[in-house]
Amino acid sequence: MRKIAFGLLGILFCHLAQGQQKPHYTQYILNQYVLNPALTGIENYTDVKIGHRRQWEGIEDAPVTTYFTIHTPIHKSDYRTTATSYQVPGENPRGQRYWENYTAAEPHHGVGFQVINDQTGPLNYLSAYATYAYHLGLSPRTSLSAGFGLGATSLTLNTSKLQFATPGDPVANSRGNVTRIKPDLNAGLYLYSADYFIGISAQQLIPSTVSFSDRGTTPGGQLVPHFFASAGYRFLVGEDFNLIPSVLVKYVNPTPPQVDVNFKLQYHDLLWVGGSYRSQDGFAGMLGLNVSNTFNIGYSYDYTTSRLNQFSKGNHEIVLGFLIGNKYDDSCPRNIW
Repeated sequence: MRKIAFGLLGILFCHLAQGQQKPHYTQYILNQYVLNPALTGIENYTDVKIGHRRQWEGIEDAPVTTYFTIHTPIHKSDYRTTATSYQVPGENPRGQRYWENYTAAEPHHGVGFQVINDQTGPLNYLSAYATYAYHLGLSPRTSLSAGFGLGATSLTLNTSKLQFATPGDPVANSRGNVTRIKPDLNAGLYLYSADYFIGISAQQLIPSTVSFSDRGTTPGGQLVPHFFASAGYRFLVGEDFNLIPSVLVKYVNPTPPQVDVNFKLQYHDLLWVGGSYRSQDGFAGMLGLNVSNTFNIGYSYDYTTSRLNQFSKGNHEIVLGFLIGNKYDDSCPRNIW
């Protein structure tokens, strides 16, 4: 276990120096807002999500991610849906009539807030953002939104968890927390219609140098921009089922892009099952349930195909959703999965 801990710590500081520093989300499709601020205010209600992910279960000090997000529209009085929407009361939410009656959204604003905590071994990332987006119709059936998130990231090194000491380094030989706070900026665009969506976003747009000591040898590194591109399409399968394949591409210079391929099969927006493949990592299965028009839950399990599967029992992720002020009685999100 001691060798695993040292290996994990090495990966950790390598990621801080040049690798992916933002968390993975297997169920990104349930909350695209956590990746793209352009979805702020896209629904007809206040959308609240709570997510928790345990990665590499069975390995001590493996990554654990928890987030809370909330966003709401401003002056949005229309009743519009998109490729990731849920059902319209009193009619089949995914039948042929849905496509025939679809129209683009009226112009409106959205505001929101995100808090994301990601901990791996002795390092903890805590990020908070206030977000804003503007939505407008480009055509009778297509809408575009643009948004940004402004906030800060707090990086804390718990030196008491370091399993080594460097002579003369005041940080590595101390026993406590060392914290650095950096400003942060996210931005994105989201194109959506009745049966498809395309999104691009960038996180951590303010590059920052991180050093936990002014005169020591404790590892540090750079906070670098992260880029995301997503797309999905909805197919009608009979009158009761929809099949929604999607893809998410993540890029952090200088590492190769990572691709998530995802599919979701849903029945009347009441139940869904799905699967996912992440390049260079593994496979995942997902399932979800809409308990009522105010609550929904999704769960996923990832099987790792890399060398870590010798030690890891997989990854677990759960997402809880709450719909506040749902005056249209939507049973689930209408514009995001």
